Amino acid sequence: MSIERINELRDILRRLSREYYELDAPSVSDQEYDRYMQELIELENQYPEAYDPESPTQKVGGKVLEGFNKVAHKEVMLSLGNAYNFEDLQAFDERVRNEVGNVEYVVECKIDGLAMSLIYDEGKLQMAVTRGDGTVGEDVTNNVLTIRSIPRTIEFKGPLELRGEVYMPKASFEHLNAIRRERGEDEFANPRNAAAGSIRQLDSRIAASRKLDAFWYTYVNAENDGMTTHEQCLERFAQLGFHCNEERRVCKTIQDAWDYIQEMTEKRNDLAFDIDGMVLKVNSLADQRRLGATIKTPKWAIAYKFPAEEVITKLHDIMITVGRTGKITPNAVLEPVRVAGTSVSAATLHNEDMIKAKDVRVNDFVVIRKAGDIIPEVVRALPERRETDSKPYVFPTICPICGSKLVRF
Repeated sequence: MSIERINELRDILRRLSREYYELDAPSVSDQEYDRYMQELIELENQYPEAYDPESPTQKVGGKVLEGFNKVAHKEVMLSLGNAYNFEDLQAFDERVRNEVGNVEYVVECKIDGLAMSLIYDEGKLQMAVTRGDGTVGEDVTNNVLTIRSIPRTIEFKGPLELRGEVYMPKASFEHLNAIRRERGEDEFANPRNAAAGSIRQLDSRIAASRKLDAFWYTYVNAENDGMTTHEQCLERFAQLGFHCNEERRVCKTIQDAWDYIQEMTEKRNDLAFDIDGMVLKVNSLADQRRLGATIKTPKWAIAYKFPAEEVITKLHDIMITVGRTGKITPNAVLEPVRVAGTSVSAATLHNEDMIKAKDVRVNDFVVIRKAGDIIPEVVRALPERRETDSKPYVFPTICPICGSKLVRF
């Protein structure tokens, strides 16, 4: 049974990776993906005879798309391990200090965009390459050159490789979706998908029209330039003319890091770009080398993921939709509100029982969130803000499409 579950999880993770990396249309949250991955890691540890070098646990994820030249990374582009609470961060800190002693961390915003590598030689940009599968990426230089904040030439002798994130600012995202609405085209679900879709356009004029930007945070050949800390690397990038996110802090303890994370959690909605967490990195480059990496993740860095965001808005109406099989689903019509990076004006209420259980009524103020930061749902009503003439919702007994009597199963 456990071997069957291992194979099932591998199939699920391959499908989800394709949705995320190739189609730019993820169907589940990062947290759900991580839960599947963690379950698979634990099962593979229990059943070493099931080892498969092609397992998703052995790969960063992603695939090179047709239409772009393939480029092998000189140094693998790893992904980050995840933390979801203070206890996870404490465990990470304990592992680090057991290995290298006292450390300090640079805590940065986790930009929700597309990972990218820039390669310069003698001050001239030679190539821009996506993460791809971590070992081989896509040459998207023509599209990246349309990003105005990325310099074509810099004051630097010899080779230079830096890595970061190409993203779509919130203002650019809203403008792009407004244009798509006017044209009757499908809107992008979030800025990350919009940025990835823009970079993967074969016509660079499309990428140029999307007004992308980028932040840079990894200096691949840093020690050749005399750098000894990660913070020095970021300062060096800024000197060379690259955008580095100034929302960062050097922290002496894991408690200091956690305090800063709480500060940024409150501030995230006011930023001009989407972030889905915070990243902690050991500041000393020498300590980073000593700590090393697993096949997928560096041992000197970890990503803290924000919990699902909840907001309050007004429920104006409850509309019924009829599915392909005849299933009836109630949906809340909401006062538009921004949740987890996108505007939400409707949310699922699932079924009649849920409406009754949560006592959701028309004209109620309700709390909504995106399940897994993707699908909007009504979490609960706020009866303390309810008008006195409010009445419970009466579920229809007749199909709004065909007029037939509705039947419960």
